[in-house]
Amino acid sequence: MQGFWKNRIQLDLLKRHIGPFLFCFFTLMFLLLMQFLILHVDKLIGKDIPIPIILELIATNLAYMVVLAAPMAVLVATLMAFGKFSELNELTALRASGVNTISIIQPVLLAAVILFGGLAWFSNYVLPEANSKARSLFIDIRLKKPGFELQPNVFYNGIEGYTFLVKHINNETDSLYDITLFQEPGNTRNRAYIKAKSGYLRSEGEQGLTLFLHNGNMVRNLSRTSITAEGNVENTAFSKYRLTFDLSDLAFTKSDPEARNRSDRSMSAQAMAVVVDTLRKEIDDYRKDITEEPIISAEHNKPVSNGSAPPQVVNKGVEAIPSDMVVLQNASNNLDQIRWINIAYSQLEKQKSDIDKTTSNILWRVKRINRYLVEIHKKLSIPFACIVFVLLGAPIGIMTRRGNFGYAAIISAVILTIYWISIIQGEKLADRLFITPFWGMWSFNIVFSLIGIILIIRLSTGFRLKHLFVRRG
Repeated sequence: MQGFWKNRIQLDLLKRHIGPFLFCFFTLMFLLLMQFLILHVDKLIGKDIPIPIILELIATNLAYMVVLAAPMAVLVATLMAFGKFSELNELTALRASGVNTISIIQPVLLAAVILFGGLAWFSNYVLPEANSKARSLFIDIRLKKPGFELQPNVFYNGIEGYTFLVKHINNETDSLYDITLFQEPGNTRNRAYIKAKSGYLRSEGEQGLTLFLHNGNMVRNLSRTSITAEGNVENTAFSKYRLTFDLSDLAFTKSDPEARNRSDRSMSAQAMAVVVDTLRKEIDDYRKDITEEPIISAEHNKPVSNGSAPPQVVNKGVEAIPSDMVVLQNASNNLDQIRWINIAYSQLEKQKSDIDKTTSNILWRVKRINRYLVEIHKKLSIPFACIVFVLLGAPIGIMTRRGNFGYAAIISAVILTIYWISIIQGEKLADRLFITPFWGMWSFNIVFSLIGIILIIRLSTGFRLKHLFVRRG
């Protein structure tokens, strides 16, 4: 009978998690989406980006929001469910029946393990592809030229070869007044200055635009290359004139994401592991080259002169100067000694330069390795936070004895702030080689897990850390 009630309570606890989890998850997704739109709205407006492209950009960026929002929603839901469970004194009743606190947390912990597995798979296979597509779209949007938008008394040169100036625009009829147009020379046109009293624009499909002008005149160079001068200029008055512009350069062009190089955030853990192995092999080759390269080359048979080398002696050679160096003792005169010293000095300078260059190359590769390893660990450490927040949130919720959203939100805000700051700083420290990628990504997971386990043991057994230091009589 006790097992029946325990299973029923466990099932009830799982049900209590579903509502708060879904509410918090979608609320956090909405907030993250609003933050994304606020940060990038200036890149989207004024460029005539097709609506489907904007929707695709939002959809691809939802992937990283899922990975961030799910662990946070787990923490809030755990605090609310167990807080309500404790507030209604159900835990006290179960303890009186002999049910252990750990057994009550087990099904929720199992659900967190399943969620961890799903998020880890999502982070490794879905998120990199979404990041790759989002990055490609951002590049395409950044390269997109501004749309054709005339403004009164503002020069517009968005169409190559033309500069517009319109003094007044009637937005109701799309009529233009007092129009000035500067036309630059091209393959099929001459330099021209066009002025008209009025006109209007009409679209010719998606990539064409026609400008109709009324009552104006055009000054055109008869030579496409010469500067305006007497004898080669044509001045023409017109009542109607039409110009057609090709807007294909202004149209948005979507590129293939696979044609672009992938960064660490758009690669799976397996792909990054291959890159890491390649970089490590390159480092081993560099170190091997350093140890095997001879310092002094026997091919040099004459002194090397440079600004930092010892001065050359130009007088006739005299008897060799006694030296502790065996090679210099074998010289027949002092000029040979100086020549050999110059050769050695030059070779040492070259070797030092090669070592500095090799060290720089090795350091660059070590930093890249750390950056990739950080991303590999991140694909597991952030989803693992689902388990960590159950271990930490369950005992805290029981001890607070409050199951409302306000308490859960305040406690979650404090815990999540500490957690995300630790993740961000850990990533930076690992990228700068101050700590290993493992400790950069997992340190606070371990710390929070230990705190949660200690609190659960305390609730289950009444154990206190001070008991470890109390001497038994």
